Amino acid sequence: MVEKVWTWMLKPWLIFGVIAVVTLVISLQNYLVQHVGTGNPLQELTSYTNYLIFKNSFVHLINHQDIYQTFPAEHADLYKYSPTFALLMAPFSMVSDFAGLFIWNLLNMLVLFLAIWRLPMLAERKKLAVIGFVLIEAITAISNSQSNCLLCGILVFAFLFLEKGQIAMAALMLVLSVYIKLFGLIGFVLFLFYPQKGKAFVYSLAWFLILVILPLLVVSAQELSGLYKSWWILLENDHSISYGFSAMAWLHIWFGWVIPKNLLALAGLLIFSIPLLRYKQFKFVRFRMLFLSSVLLWVVIFNHKAESPSFVIAVSGVAIWFFSQKFNPFNLILLFLTFVFTVLSATDIYPVSFRDQVLVPNVVKVVPCIFVWIKLNYDLLRMNGNFQPTFPEKALSL
Repeated sequence: MVEKVWTWMLKPWLIFGVIAVVTLVISLQNYLVQHVGTGNPLQELTSYTNYLIFKNSFVHLINHQDIYQTFPAEHADLYKYSPTFALLMAPFSMVSDFAGLFIWNLLNMLVLFLAIWRLPMLAERKKLAVIGFVLIEAITAISNSQSNCLLCGILVFAFLFLEKGQIAMAALMLVLSVYIKLFGLIGFVLFLFYPQKGKAFVYSLAWFLILVILPLLVVSAQELSGLYKSWWILLENDHSISYGFSAMAWLHIWFGWVIPKNLLALAGLLIFSIPLLRYKQFKFVRFRMLFLSSVLLWVVIFNHKAESPSFVIAVSGVAIWFFSQKFNPFNLILLFLTFVFTVLSATDIYPVSFRDQVLVPNVVKVVPCIFVWIKLNYDLLRMNGNFQPTFPEKALSL
């Protein structure tokens, strides 16, 4: 009977159907909340402000406006992505806000979970376990109409294309991730694990050039140059504003350490790079999968602008790390801590007062991810051979 239930639950149409329904419910809820406020975008709780910013960036682009300026009549925040990303939002400007919001959120969810479902060397039950572990954090991300699920899925797809030897598509994914958020640059380290590095460089350069000039379809070269200057100025100013939910914030708030962001990021990059010295392990797919997990964790815990919705990327890294290697009781403890203090930290399981006065001010959300990343690097340094995971299958069949 249990096996029949599992066989039914592992049907892809059912899994992705549930994901689509969840996305529809979240999108509808956010759309309705948007329309019960004061009518002033600066005063309302605009549940899908991020989507409006993304969509309107294309409108501003084709109207030859500086997309990095404030538009107080439309929304209360700034657009911080590339001009290319603004151009790619064109289809969403052609549909109603609700339709566009739902399609945007669904795109994010499907790209992420389809990438997870196609991960190599994981049984379908473990893929479902990864999806289940990540789902709540993904809901947090799309509840804010963020792009983090999409970015995470793109990075995982880059890994999948590399595993299949499809260098051009892998390069496109990685370049596209940079045009969404600059920290996608760290994903290019994945090329080190595979042959044809020269070919990867050429494809990456070609895609960078194509995407950097793509907005010329709707603006002049002079306008595009001005937009890139405005973007750079915005990012420079943005860098000094906050610590976010990051390792920098944790060290500052918990221990009173004030470490320059660039210095700490460099230290994190050095630690991140040490496992690359074990080049003889590159041939093992599980080593490569663990390093993918390290990438997904690094881009969040060393991101000074990391917000709660960013953690779908890190949590995906945690889930892939845990389910792609041998069962270890200590790893299970770290997984549990991640679920309790990272995944659930933004949910109503905690009283609002506790979230606002304890969890958020003390950046508790990032702490389990930091510990997992440290343990993950230890795992990468001690791994020998393409070991098979031994997570008890019985535990997945209960």
